[in-house]
Amino acid sequence: MEENKEHKRKISQKLLDKYRLVILNDDTFEEKLSVNLTRLNVFVVLTVAVIVLIALTTVLIAFTGLREYIPGYSSTELKQRAVTLAYKTDSLQNVVEMNNQYINSIRRVLTGDVKTVEFNRDSLLESQRSEPGDIDLAPSKEDSLLREMVVQEDKYNFLETATSRANYALFPPLKGPVSEGYNIKDRHFGIDIVAAHNAPVKSVADGTVIFAAWTSQTGNVIIVEHSYGLLSVYKHNASLTKEQGERVKKGEVIATAGSTGEFSTGPHLHFELWSEGQPVNPTDFIDFQ
Repeated sequence: MEENKEHKRKISQKLLDKYRLVILNDDTFEEKLSVNLTRLNVFVVLTVAVIVLIALTTVLIAFTGLREYIPGYSSTELKQRAVTLAYKTDSLQNVVEMNNQYINSIRRVLTGDVKTVEFNRDSLLESQRSEPGDIDLAPSKEDSLLREMVVQEDKYNFLETATSRANYALFPPLKGPVSEGYNIKDRHFGIDIVAAHNAPVKSVADGTVIFAAWTSQTGNVIIVEHSYGLLSVYKHNASLTKEQGERVKKGEVIATAGSTGEFSTGPHLHFELWSEGQPVNPTDFIDFQ
C-alpha cells in the first residue's frame, strides 16, 4: 500500500514540477520571454485548445455555407432545390411533348398528310358473315320522312347529328364563288374562294390561333383550333391580324385575302376544314354564296 501511495505521489509530483520555458536571442543570448510551466498546465491548455477548436469547427460547419463543400454532406436547402428542379424538369418535358404534338398536327395540315383510317376488324368479319339477301333494305315511309328531316338539319352542322352536343353552325370565312372545289384524290383538301384583294377573312367559330406565320408555298397561313377537334385553315392571305395563342370569336376578322405563296395564281382564299385529323369538305357545312 505504501508503495502505491509513493508511486502516486511521484506521479503527482511530476505533474506539478515546475519548468521554465525561455526564449532567447540566438545571436546575443538575450532573454526575450520566459514562462513558468508545469506538465499539468500544459495538459490543461492543450485540452482546452482542442475543445475550442472542435467547437469552432462545429459552429462553422453548422451555421455557415462551408458545410456544402464537405464531400457527402447534403443540406436541406439543396434537397429542396433538387426536388423543385425535378418538378420543373418534368413539367417542361410535358410542355415540350404537347408542343411537339401541336407542331406535328400543324405539319400534317400544312402538308396534307392524311391519317390512315383504322377499321374495326370485328365489324368487317361480321359484315362478311351476313348475307345481303337476308336483310330487308327497303325504307318505310316514316323512315324516309325522318331521313329527309335529319338531312335538312345536318346540312350545315359538322357534328354527327343536329341534336348532338349543340347546334354548332359555322360562319362563312368569306363570301364568293368557289373556283376550285374539294378533291381528296388530287390532294386538294380545301376549296378556293375568289376574293378581292384585302377582303376581310373571318373565323368560322370561336377558337384559339395555333399557327400564324409565312410559308413559301402557301404564303401567310393562319390555323384556328375550335371545339370538338375541329381545325380551320386559311391560306394565301395578304396579311394576318391575329397571332399565335390569341383567342378569336366567331365572325371575327383574322386575316385579309391576297395572293401570297408559290401556289397562288390570283387573289383568293384557300380554306380547309379538318375534323379529328381528317379533312372534310367545307361546302358540306358552310354556304359560301
